[in-house]
Amino acid sequence: MSTTGELPVWAALLTAFLVLTGAGVTLIGSIGLVRLGSFYARVHAPTLGTTLGMACILMGSALFFSVLEARPVTHEILIAIFVTLTTPVTLLLLVRAALYRDRIAGSTDVPPADAGDGSPPPENG
Repeated sequence: MSTTGELPVWAALLTAFLVLTGAGVTLIGSIGLVRLGSFYARVHAPTLGTTLGMACILMGSALFFSVLEARPVTHEILIAIFVTLTTPVTLLLLVRAALYRDRIAGSTDVPPADAGDGSPPPENG
């Protein structure tokens, strides 16, 4: 990468703010992963931290390279699309697998299976 000029102060400050904000939100999500009690509470903090943290970091990156190269840099948009699409799908699959496992085990910590849910009802026995 060749630099065509120096980054203006306003762009450097805004980039630093966005990247640090994104890193802070991601850190808060990671701490939530460790501190929250149950699996079902734990899965939400990292996914929210990932989504918002990723958005701030990618905005900072897009701003930095767009100002530095004096043209719009849009690679970050593809990254944002892929992460935004895969994070909720992963959350959904993990929670459904855990719900299925807990219902099979007869756990009382999960709600009962509804008709049409696709999960087997807990065994009485």
